[in-house]
Amino acid sequence: MAAFFSRRWMILAAGLTLALPAHAIDWGEMLKGVIGKPSGQTSSSGGVDALSTAEINSGLKEALTRGAETAVAQLGQKDGFFGNAALKIPLPPSLQKAEKAMRMLGMGKQADELVLSMNRAAEAAVPEAKTLLIDAVKAMTLEDAKGILTGGTTSATDFFRRKTEAQLTERFGPIVKASTDRVGLAQQYNRYAGAAAQFNLIDKEQASVEQYVTRQALDRLYTVIGEKEASIRANPMQAGSELLKKVFGAVSGK
Repeated sequence: MAAFFSRRWMILAAGLTLALPAHAIDWGEMLKGVIGKPSGQTSSSGGVDALSTAEINSGLKEALTRGAETAVAQLGQKDGFFGNAALKIPLPPSLQKAEKAMRMLGMGKQADELVLSMNRAAEAAVPEAKTLLIDAVKAMTLEDAKGILTGGTTSATDFFRRKTEAQLTERFGPIVKASTDRVGLAQQYNRYAGAAAQFNLIDKEQASVEQYVTRQALDRLYTVIGEKEASIRANPMQAGSELLKKVFGAVSGK
């Protein structure tokens, strides 16, 4: 039996080939003077120049906070990842290559158990992001605000990634590890993948299950935040908040 188990794993192994706090400066007034009017937009009562500093300040903060809270609420619950085909975290690429062989060797149940464990781990880790995301909003600088208000459709998402990704990676790791360590296949994967990463046979971000899941969870979190941001920018009149309608409607000209 031991020899058979070892042989199966030999086959599997072959498949592994933020800045000043917001209250320190009145960046709303400064922002209006710095950015002027969006390109192609003339001065009018509906433009950025017509907004008060308080509206710019509060509008941006509301948009960022809403996007972060929505993403965390959506993903940080049972089936937030696992029950959504577009967000579900699959097996690491190296295991995907070996999955067919694993199932032929009677290891399909272990593969399914690992996928469920990875997604449950991500769902458990995401709530940790809420405080850091909101703290990032509170600590926005003038330059941050300028970039967010006049930037592209994912400028707020890019801001969140810059300000929180490193800390969230540290926070997510132990939570994910505590979940996936209970799965035998995860332990075996870590053993072989860790060795493969040392020889550059696989991406170092896939050197362990917890590293892989942490990266996948964060990518999906920022993706969902980006979708909410893009939606507000594209349809400010349907944002569900009079303040958001006014601020982003002024920027977009809608």
